[in-house]
This record gives sequence, structure tokens and C-alpha cells, in this order.
Amino acid sequence: MIQPLREDFNRRWTPAKYEAFSHSLDTAIGEHVAFRHSETPCFFPRELLQEMSRAGRELVGQLLTDKLYLEASSREIPAHYRVPHEAGKPLFIQADFGIVRENGNYAPKLVEIQGFPSLYCYQTEMARQYMRAYDLDPNLRHLLSDLDLGTYHHLLGEAILNGHDPKQVILLEIDPKQQKTNCDFICTERIYGVRAVCITKLKKEGRKLLYQRDGVWTPIQRIYNRVIFDELERKKIEIPFAWTDDLDVEWAGHPNWFFRLSKFSIPWFKHPTVPKSSFFHEVTELPENPENFVLKPLYSFAGFGVIVGPTHEQLDAIPRRERNNYILQERVRFEPLIATPHGPTMAEVRIMYIWLPQMDLPIAANMIVRMGRGKQMGVDHNKNLEWVGASAGFYL
Repeated sequence: MIQPLREDFNRRWTPAKYEAFSHSLDTAIGEHVAFRHSETPCFFPRELLQEMSRAGRELVGQLLTDKLYLEASSREIPAHYRVPHEAGKPLFIQADFGIVRENGNYAPKLVEIQGFPSLYCYQTEMARQYMRAYDLDPNLRHLLSDLDLGTYHHLLGEAILNGHDPKQVILLEIDPKQQKTNCDFICTERIYGVRAVCITKLKKEGRKLLYQRDGVWTPIQRIYNRVIFDELERKKIEIPFAWTDDLDVEWAGHPNWFFRLSKFSIPWFKHPTVPKSSFFHEVTELPENPENFVLKPLYSFAGFGVIVGPTHEQLDAIPRRERNNYILQERVRFEPLIATPHGPTMAEVRIMYIWLPQMDLPIAANMIVRMGRGKQMGVDHNKNLEWVGASAGFYL
């Protein structure tokens, strides 16, 4: 979007540089990264990123001051997933924005919002490899809120560790080595000493949870939670404790915020960045033009179950008793604004926040970019295309 930078990058790009980038990224991680990376990073105007960062803070602020929302979102937490000692605010927030054109200007539109961690460690490594492989201007920045790498990792370290010995902090996942996000787990352990542990490998003793570290059962004091409940349900995974147990652990990302701050939040917002959205069970008459809407399950990730431009038949096929698990959202038409050799490409920007307990407002710390030319922006929805996929954002 910064035209001189885009033109210079495209002019200097070669397949060999992309191969070098991909190879150096895998080498830095220590294994092949299991999702596609775009041939290019993105160059955004600082003002647009600031607008997105501000919008995300405003949206979360709306929710936390809305008593009716807080009551409704509390009821949304399934009884068997209601974890005690809920934090008063989300430690991690992800706000995903598509970019549209309004009145001749670029503007962000909310796609979704999550009270759940993302690729906080991997994204800095990816940006570093883009910078090195393509010999980018060293004045370009990818961290937000005037953070540098040192202050960023100090802030993230506070969020993950909270002063605990890393040996007694775990990153909790389902079969972590098989997840596409294992690259982030590797970086997390490398930077903070926190290991990724499968939820099925824990042991409960009284109010304590333990895991095996180097053959020794080690008490867990804090859990960096990366478990997605939708995956637990789909795979029917049994775990050695109950989420409702009153355990002697801290949560780095309290699990209740997975439900509280989610697609369930979107119909509650009143903000210019939020497209018109309704809970599907409250829609009394199906739209005449469903191709202009998106049907989204409330608690799926990576685009699972999302239908862009559903037909009347697809909408009718959702049983009425299940419609409270979906929202129907006005479709956001992303502007194809990234000039590539394969044609204009769209970008979705995830603003990644950290909100420590002592902070009045969340800090916009980092960003993830997804590029695509398909109906959805996820990597799985742009297969067999080039100049699409996961990317990094830079600005001056």
C-alpha cells in the first residue's frame, strides 16, 4: 500500500529470494513450517495501523462497560467449560480487520475478535526472515506501540510467565507437535523456556496439575492456554482433569475469555468498523440476497464451518435448535490493494494485544497479515495460488 515500497519490492523480487526466505525460515525454526507464506510482506501506512489498533481497544472497551453483555457472555460459557477464578479482563486479544474502500479512502472493517493468544513468538521471527531475505529498509518496523524487540519480549514474558520459573509454566495444547502452529510453540520455548505439553499428558494430584519434564513429574504453577475447545469437542478428547476443578494454577489467558470475547461479541458492537451482524436464531426472515452475507459458527477457528455467500438452501439446512450457535454477518468486500505479479491481492490484518492486569488499556503489540484472493483469507482457502498466505506487516 506504500506505493514506492511496493514497486521497489516487486521490481527486486526473484523466485530465488523467495526460496531463500522459505529455507531460512525453516532453518530458524528447526523444522518445516506447515503453512504457506506469501512471497511478499505488506507495507502499510502507519495511520491505518493506528486506526485499527484504536478500533480494537474501543471495541473491547464497549464490551467491558456493557453490563448486559457481560451477563449474556457469562451465560454463554458452557457449564462444563466454566473455569473458576476468572480474570476480570482478557490477557490476550486478537482483532482481525479486513481493508475496504470507503469514500475513496482505505478503512478497516472488523472480521472477528478473540480473547485468545495467537502467534506472538513466531511472528517476530517471520518478520525478521522477511527483512533479511529481501534486504528490506532497516527503518521499517513491524512491532506496534513504539515497542522494540526487547520491550516486546519483556511485555510478552510478563504475560506468559508472571514471574514464575519457566519449568513450572507450560503451553497447553492438543498434540502440539501435530499442530500447524508448532512453529510458535518452538519459538516460545526457545525464548521463554516454556514447553508445549499435550493436555492428555497431564496428571492431577489433589488441586495440583503436573507434567513430565525430562522424566520428572513437575508441578504446574501457570498455564499459557492454547487449547481450542471446538477441537476438543470435534475430536472427543478425554482429559485428566475437569475444567470446572478448583485447581492451584494461574491461567495465562483465562479460558473463559475464549467464549466471552469471540464471534458472540460481534452483534453487540456499535462501531463504524463493525459490519451489520445478527445472531442467526434472531433472524426472522432470511435475506433475499444471501450472497451478500457470511454465516459463521460462534466458536470455530481457522474458518472451519464458515460459509461465505450461503444459499437459501444452506441457511435452511441449519436446524432451528442450532441457530443460536451462528451469526449472520454482512459480507465485507475486501479491497484487493496489494499489487502482485499474479494480480491485486487482499489482506487481512490481525492486531495482537497484550493486557496485563496493572494496565488500564490493552497494548497493541504486534500484527499478523494474511493475504488471499479466495472467498476467505485463511491459508487453507487459497490453495494452489501464489503471492498469498501468511505474511508480515511493515510500516515506516
